[in-house]
Amino acid sequence: MSSLGEQIRARLPYQRRNAASLALLVFAMVLTLSAFAEVGLARDGSIPAGLFGYGGGLAVLAIAAFFVQTKFAPYSDPLLLPLAVALNGIGLAMIYRLDLDTSADWKQAALNGRVLEDAANAPDQLMWTFVGIGMFVAALLIMRDTDKSDAPLSFTPKTAQRYTYLIGLGALIMLLLPIVPGLGNTVNGARVWIQIPGIGGLQPAEFAKLMMVAFFAGYLVNKRQAMSLIGKKVGPFSFPRLRDLGPVLVIWFFCLGVLFVQKDLGTALLFFGLFVSMLYIATQRLSWIMIGLGLLAVGVFVAMQLPFMGHVDQRISIWQNPEPYFDGGCLLDSGKVVPVNPNTEIFQKFKDAGSDAPGIAACQELGGAFSDSRQLMMGLFSLGEGGVLGTGLGQGEPWRTPLAFSDFIFTSIGEEVGLTGLMALLLMYALIVQRGMKTAVAARDSYLKLFAGGVSFVLALQVFVIVGGVTKLIPLTGLTTPFMSQGGSSMMANWILIAILVRMSHDARKPAPQAIQDEGMTQIVSTR
Repeated sequence: MSSLGEQIRARLPYQRRNAASLALLVFAMVLTLSAFAEVGLARDGSIPAGLFGYGGGLAVLAIAAFFVQTKFAPYSDPLLLPLAVALNGIGLAMIYRLDLDTSADWKQAALNGRVLEDAANAPDQLMWTFVGIGMFVAALLIMRDTDKSDAPLSFTPKTAQRYTYLIGLGALIMLLLPIVPGLGNTVNGARVWIQIPGIGGLQPAEFAKLMMVAFFAGYLVNKRQAMSLIGKKVGPFSFPRLRDLGPVLVIWFFCLGVLFVQKDLGTALLFFGLFVSMLYIATQRLSWIMIGLGLLAVGVFVAMQLPFMGHVDQRISIWQNPEPYFDGGCLLDSGKVVPVNPNTEIFQKFKDAGSDAPGIAACQELGGAFSDSRQLMMGLFSLGEGGVLGTGLGQGEPWRTPLAFSDFIFTSIGEEVGLTGLMALLLMYALIVQRGMKTAVAARDSYLKLFAGGVSFVLALQVFVIVGGVTKLIPLTGLTTPFMSQGGSSMMANWILIAILVRMSHDARKPAPQAIQDEGMTQIVSTR
């Protein structure tokens, strides 16, 4: 009986779908240009000048990427590039709308004291889009033939299997860079950034996640037989041997180290969830999921008990009950949360004394830990304001939420396009993941199956963690919304991710080599 991969490959259309991809790409650009036009008409009553600068620039980049894909990966999945361009374009349109320097309501916001210091920057986002699509093009040019690990002048996903442990060491080094004195930088309580002269802030974890996928795939392709067949059966579940459980414990301790040193709950969740999911893909044993969830629960519990992990503890406290922390709350040793917002006397006391941070100073006098849930609650208010159909692009006030253009761009879009628009966005992400998983199943090589599955799952997990955080489903973390949040690290890493899936889908969908001629049946000739 043929395997599932063989059945899928038998149904794949072994023909070029470039015309369908181009049609979808045109639709993605129409969607993006319409968003820019609606923003300008709603704010200023006219077509914005940015329609031709930002929208036109993205259109040129998308068409260039399409022609490169047509040339070097003609049998690739026709949905991947248009979906990525659509998400990137909608995110760029929202950042343009949030860029208060270009907004007609900027003066009124300034008079009311509601202009944020770290406002959106649409020109920078367009520049990072250019760099990201450039990375996509470069990756396709380098990854010439995934089936051949020794292809000249190329470094493909298959080639990476030969350097499994070297890539794992590189990922580890990249994750540890932010803790290097003088290089790392702490932002919003998490030390995940490094400062590069001439470029600015960069998050190495965004690139390390792809390297970790390559490492996990290389390790599991060699160990999955032992990890899936050998073990001790307890009831309906089969648990692995201690020697096979050892690497999982190492990864668990490593993720806890990232959590403790960098105070970054999001990165720890992403990497540990990625490893457990790839274990399940490789072994198809439910016991690995149970072990992974148990270890994750233990790790979070330990983190909450440590005194120097107050940042993580506060995020969990805010997730459980954000109201007392709105505009500033102080968690005392007794477990009680005391308000230190602008409506309190102790806040006014330090404000009148000229303190730059009256709430923090007030909390320090009380001997507690300060935190503010304004960002989370304003994001929830934005979603509530948007309702089912939204206020319309350019007609809401999403910029009231801190970091509305990066961590909370999902709620910003939700306010203006409503639940209906958000469901469409989530379906776009789901389609990318589904096409990636289909590529993984159809891949002819075990390593490529794990690699494509891991790359697809890391995107799905990142979307779940950030969307779950801003909607209060899970504790809020500092991850970005792929293709949409402002910033360069995530943009570049996710465009490389799309290039990897495009290349592997091309190899899975292209026709098998055909014989030059039909030599007929072999004949046996007697010489006697």
